[in-house]
Amino acid sequence: MHTVIPSPVGDLTLVARDGGLAGLYMVEQRHRPDDETFGPRGDDPVFDAVTTQLGEYFTGARREFDLPLALRGTAFQQTVWKALLGIPFGETMSYGELAALIGRPSAARAVGLANGKNPIGIIVPCHRLIGSNGGLVDYGGGIETKRWLLSHEQID
Repeated sequence: MHTVIPSPVGDLTLVARDGGLAGLYMVEQRHRPDDETFGPRGDDPVFDAVTTQLGEYFTGARREFDLPLALRGTAFQQTVWKALLGIPFGETMSYGELAALIGRPSAARAVGLANGKNPIGIIVPCHRLIGSNGGLVDYGGGIETKRWLLSHEQID
């Protein structure tokens, strides 16, 4: 089941599976699955909560999401995605720092690959990963979207 909602960074496709959010995809997102894999367009109870919380995030009223997630990926990808959830609003971390955090200090590139396959952008905050030199590096939703999200999170 899926639906499409508007946002300040463009339309977002939400995908529900197994009682949770399984996908949040941007229009121009790299590694976006074919739309046919999302299931029929329709309504799912999780969409209301996601839409509300994303709206609060985009207005600056929410810094953390509290949603049921239905992430599917390899064990390593799951580990990376879980670690991403621990990067606080308004903060960033390098790929190498995240690799060290999960106990795989030499796996910065693998962390980058897993990060790029994150199926739930924004909520699983892959945009908070930056290069070791502090620069913005590639982002599946586009570098301008990453720049916008990081700027948005500096609203203190």
